[in-house]
Amino acid sequence: MANKGPSYGLSRQVQDKINSKYDPELELILVEWITRQCGSSVGRPEQGKMEFQAWLKNGCVLSELINSLFPGDKPVKKILNSCMAFKQMEQISQFLTAAEKYGVTKTDMFQTVDLWEGKDLAAVQRTLSALGSLAVTKDEGTYQGDPNWFFRKSQENKREFSEDQMKAGKNVIGLQMGSNKGASQEGMSYGRQRQIL
Repeated sequence: MANKGPSYGLSRQVQDKINSKYDPELELILVEWITRQCGSSVGRPEQGKMEFQAWLKNGCVLSELINSLFPGDKPVKKILNSCMAFKQMEQISQFLTAAEKYGVTKTDMFQTVDLWEGKDLAAVQRTLSALGSLAVTKDEGTYQGDPNWFFRKSQENKREFSEDQMKAGKNVIGLQMGSNKGASQEGMSYGRQRQIL
């Protein structure tokens, strides 16, 4: 982590809330998937949040992961294991760029500091889960692991209607518009009737 002291007050409450979103069970699934996907060369961390962060911090494991998902040309050309902070952050940024190219949406992405400084490891888990879901959904043969670990993203289900079906649909009153069948004011009373003398 960066050279930051302990946080107090509102900062502490916000950080505690962020930390509570981290899922240890998801960590086990992600570690298992990454080691199957990349092979034994990436190693396996001890169980725990800080060990998970230390394992991914230099960006090399993430780069190996994203490269293993592309069937042809690999998006991360150089994977350098460096102890310099800016090189490690650059490696993480290359992973994020390649993940976006693979199809992970911007809203599912973590920021480099979330991983490198350990600020929001739950966001890192969300990004890796989204990447796994995309790999399962694309089904290109590059995914290594149990397909039940990640959900499949919905696919387009395009429908074609004939001209007759389209015309018939125009005559149907949707339930959102309501219905006036059987509507009358019979039996309705609004207060006392007027007395005419």
